[in-house]
Amino acid sequence: MNAHNVTIPEEMEKSTNISAYKFVPMDNLKALRDDLRAYCRAEGLKGTILLAAEGINLFVAGSRAGVDALAERLRALPGLADLAPKYSESAHQPFNRMLVRIKKEIIAFGVDGINPARKPARRIAPRELKQWLDEGRPVTLLDTRNDYEVRLGTFKGAVPAGIRHFRDFPRAARSLAALRGRTVVTFCTGGIRCEKAAPLLELEGFTDVLQLDGGILKYFEDCGGAHYEGECFVFDQRVGVDPALRETQAAVCHNCLAPLTPDEQADPRYAPPHTCPHCHKDADELRAARVACMQEAVDKAGRPLPGSTPCENARPLNVPKRFDGATVLSFLTGLLPHIPEARWAAECAAGRIRDERGAPLAAETVLRAGQRCLHIRPEETEPAVDARIRILHEDEALLVLAKPAPLPMHPGGRYNRNTLAHILGLACAPYKPQPAHRLDANTTGVVVCARTRHFARLLQPLFARGEVEKTYLVRVRGLPAAGTFACDARVSAGPAAAGCRIVDESNGLPAHTEFRVQSRDPADNTALLVARPVTGRTNQIRVHLWHLGMPVLGDPAYLPDNRLGTTQTLAVNAPPLCLHAWKLAFAHPLTGERLQFEAPPPAWANP
Repeated sequence: MNAHNVTIPEEMEKSTNISAYKFVPMDNLKALRDDLRAYCRAEGLKGTILLAAEGINLFVAGSRAGVDALAERLRALPGLADLAPKYSESAHQPFNRMLVRIKKEIIAFGVDGINPARKPARRIAPRELKQWLDEGRPVTLLDTRNDYEVRLGTFKGAVPAGIRHFRDFPRAARSLAALRGRTVVTFCTGGIRCEKAAPLLELEGFTDVLQLDGGILKYFEDCGGAHYEGECFVFDQRVGVDPALRETQAAVCHNCLAPLTPDEQADPRYAPPHTCPHCHKDADELRAARVACMQEAVDKAGRPLPGSTPCENARPLNVPKRFDGATVLSFLTGLLPHIPEARWAAECAAGRIRDERGAPLAAETVLRAGQRCLHIRPEETEPAVDARIRILHEDEALLVLAKPAPLPMHPGGRYNRNTLAHILGLACAPYKPQPAHRLDANTTGVVVCARTRHFARLLQPLFARGEVEKTYLVRVRGLPAAGTFACDARVSAGPAAAGCRIVDESNGLPAHTEFRVQSRDPADNTALLVARPVTGRTNQIRVHLWHLGMPVLGDPAYLPDNRLGTTQTLAVNAPPLCLHAWKLAFAHPLTGERLQFEAPPPAWANP
């Protein structure tokens, strides 16, 4: 029922579906793509048309007049005069949009030297195959489709290729050596996969190979369901069609791609889009499997370290409004004051400060707000880091991990590829998880990332509003007198010497940290504290403890005797900074469920 309660006639709801392919040399593909895209959209057609130098492959649906006109338009192209689409009807439009794409192949296979347009395998017509099967002739039917398609239906006695993707067929063909001396008829949905599968079998030494002309759909059209059991899987929202080419009630599991009968859809283990009776796992097992898969990807991305090979890096530097009209040198020294002006002048003179087009910028060049500069760092090997990232949790919105140290979270200074952000980007490509908060390079512990920008917009405000409970473990020099204490010293908004924040009671930002003594060790004059930063200022815990006269053990920046160091990131084999983001608790941005994650304490945190 629509908004005006108007009943739509049944004939208006129906969609005519056509599928067709042809291996034929094609050129001028970009112009053809643009023409077909515009034509199909004008006719209200939806589906997919793939174009390649080797031919065309299409699945399109819409009005009968529209698809007929498209077929005639295609037949007017060189080599496509005999294009014969297969027709079927469905109660609704099975596609969501119209795509016309240029591909290397119209059916992904990945084997060079097979050219169905010039050297096709022999064909057998559906009626002739039916006659062979009626007569009981010795013939082996080889189903070249994916396993999940075979599960919905296939010819009686057919041998499945045993593959999850058609790209696996070349490997599977080598395991079918026992069939080489037999008469083998390959078949698939519409015939296109057999155009490549059958010639490959011939290359593998099969002596009598044929392909079912038009595939299962043409067989249904000409012969009905004789010698076939079940339905035929189709790659659109219909999922399956019966031998009369009518849409069935089959569904598909979006997790494992298994087709599902109505009985399987009624199974309590069917929980779309996550599980079905074929891939059902209990919640704990499913979570563990996802974490293990992500852990494997992260381990691979960090071995060897991405920055272990020399590479030139271009570091972007955006010009904020306050530097509008400033010279390049003034902008650089003002934006990054911990780097001496003389060094920036030398970088400008060497041509390593450039505009977005790559042209060098002189030190006296005037910049405008919103402009972007590039700081070019020559080819260099980045310092080693600890990339032993441990995945704690993974779901559609979040990636939670235990960060090792030393490991910078974002590119900066000497580090570009040896960073948490870069390693996660490699592991999760094409997605780039976005950390919702920061830990110093030398700090270990829990880090929460959003899987996409959409989830980042939901997650990051939780940190900004102080709705995330953060608990740290920290070992300090000194023995606090009280069991609990706090610090409200303001923290500077920008870096001071060596890029460190300091206490600035006049112009600093409000900051509040609560501490509780976990244990005291008079023998080495250290104490283990539990710290809870109520606000989230940069370096807050380290600054507050340094201000209180209890610097963090192993801190290379906030030294005893009220001195600031010059080292920001420790070497891998250096004594660790004894600061650990132990626990993090917050409400899940999608479900609202209260979550708590914990990173196991390091050895120095043992009482």
